[in-house]
Amino acid sequence: MKNRLLFALTSSALLAVSPALAQDRSDARVAVAITETISGYNPYSDPVVLLSSVWCQIYGCVTRYDFAEGAFVPYLAESVEALDDLTWEIKLPAGLTRHNGEPVVAADIVHSIEYLGSNPNSGKSYLVAGWETVEAIDDLTVRITTATPDATVRDNLAGVAVTSKALFDAHGEDMFAAAPYGAGPYMLSDLSIGQHIVIARNDGHPLLSDNNPAQIMYRIMPEPEQRVTALANGEVQIAQSVPPQLIGRVNDMQNARVETTNSVEMMFLAMSPKTHPWDIPEARQAVAHAINREAIVRAILQGQANILEGPVSAGQIGHDPAFTSPYDYNPARARELLASVGLEGVEVTLSTPVGRYTADRQITEAMVPMLEEAGFNVTLDTPEWATLWANVQQGEVPFYYMGRGSMIDPSRALHQYFATGGSPRIGFSDPELDALLAAERAAFDPADRAEKMQAAIARLVDQAPAAFMWQHQMAWGVANEITFAPHPADQVNGWEIFID
Repeated sequence: MKNRLLFALTSSALLAVSPALAQDRSDARVAVAITETISGYNPYSDPVVLLSSVWCQIYGCVTRYDFAEGAFVPYLAESVEALDDLTWEIKLPAGLTRHNGEPVVAADIVHSIEYLGSNPNSGKSYLVAGWETVEAIDDLTVRITTATPDATVRDNLAGVAVTSKALFDAHGEDMFAAAPYGAGPYMLSDLSIGQHIVIARNDGHPLLSDNNPAQIMYRIMPEPEQRVTALANGEVQIAQSVPPQLIGRVNDMQNARVETTNSVEMMFLAMSPKTHPWDIPEARQAVAHAINREAIVRAILQGQANILEGPVSAGQIGHDPAFTSPYDYNPARARELLASVGLEGVEVTLSTPVGRYTADRQITEAMVPMLEEAGFNVTLDTPEWATLWANVQQGEVPFYYMGRGSMIDPSRALHQYFATGGSPRIGFSDPELDALLAAERAAFDPADRAEKMQAAIARLVDQAPAAFMWQHQMAWGVANEITFAPHPADQVNGWEIFID
C-alpha cells in the first residue's frame, strides 16, 4: 500500500536528518516517540486520543479545541452554530480543497458522519450517537438534527475527520490507503501499522508558519527507557510520557529538557458489572476503599499527579471544589464491605497496560497487596497494549487500569463509559445516572449544565463502576532545537511545534 501514496517518503531518510534539523527551517523534520497504537489507515477505526489528532491534521476535523480561547472553534469548518435546541448548522468556507485539488463539500461531512455512525469498521460511533438526521442543504452547508437537545455537538465534531465521499464511492475502504487526501495542515506521507506514521506539511495552510516542521514522524515506543534513550541519541525530538524516575536523566541531557503540563486524562480502575464479583456494588466500593492513592502518588509518581475526587478536576465542566469522594483509603472498611456480601477471598484478575501510561505496571503491582489486604485474591495480567485495548473496547476485560483523555468537556467520556449502551467497555447501566447524564447534555446554559453535571458525577461516584485515581502531571522530553509546549489534551500538532 505504501507505494500507492502520492506523498510517500522513507522513514530512514527522516531519521538520518534529525540531528541537523535546525540547519534549514523549511526542511526540518521532527520525530515524536509515542505510546499509542497505529492500527491502520482508517481514521475512524481506533479512538485513541493522540492518533485521532494526527488524523485531524491530515483530513481536517470539523472543530478543534483552542486552549488560548478556552473554547471549541472551527477547524475545517467556517462556523458551527446552534439554530435551536435540536438543530445545528455547519458552514464550510468557499474554495476549500483537498491535497489533490478536489473541493471539500457538504456531502463529505454527511458521508463522514454516516460512516462514523453506522459502518462496522467505525470505532467512534459514540461521537454521533443521538444525531437523527444529517443533510447537505447546499454544497457548503450541513444541518444536523439531534433527537434530544445536545450541548456537546461542537465537542463531538472535533472528532469528525472529513473524508471524501467521491473518493469513497470510487474506491470503497481502499480509499483510506490508496487516496488519503484530506484538507488538513499536513498530508499523509507514510504509515507502517504498529510502527510509525509520517505526515508532511501542507504549505499554505492557514494554521502553519514557515518554522513548523516539514515532516513529523510519530514512532511507537512503548517502553519509557526506549523513548528517553531515543531522545538522548537525537533519534526523536519529542518523547511522550517521561516517567518520574527518568525526569532527572532528561534534565541532565545537553540536548533536551523536560516540559510539563497537567493532564485532563482521568486514570481509573474499571469494574464491569457484567462479570462477577463486579455485579455486586459492595465489591466495587471495596476496591475504591482499598487503594492508597496518596501513597502511590507519593512513592511511585513522586508527586507528579493530582488525586481525583471524581472523574474531573479544576478547569473541567462539572468540577465541584466542595465535593469529596466517600471512598477514602480504609482497608478495614473494604474488608467489611466484602464480608457483608460473602466475598472474602474472591478471585479477581487486574489487567494493566505496560508502558502506555506513566508507571502503569509499577502502579498496579503496588495495588495488588492493597487489594489483597482488603480481602481480594488478585492475579495481575500484563498483556500487550494493543491486545488489552482491543479487548477493552469489546467489553471482554472485567477489571482494568486505564486512562481516558480528551475530557475538557467530560460529557462524551462519561456517556461512553458509564451510560447504558454507551459502549461495551464497562457495560454499566443505572437509569438514574442515565437521566442525570441526559439532563446535563441537554443544558445549553453553562451554569445550569455545570450544576447538572455535578449531580451526575455525584451519582456516578456513589455507584462506583470505576474507582477514580488521579490525573498525571505529564512530563514530555523536548529537544533543545525546537519549541513545543504540551497541553492537557495529550496531542502533538505540527502547528504547535516550532523550529528554533
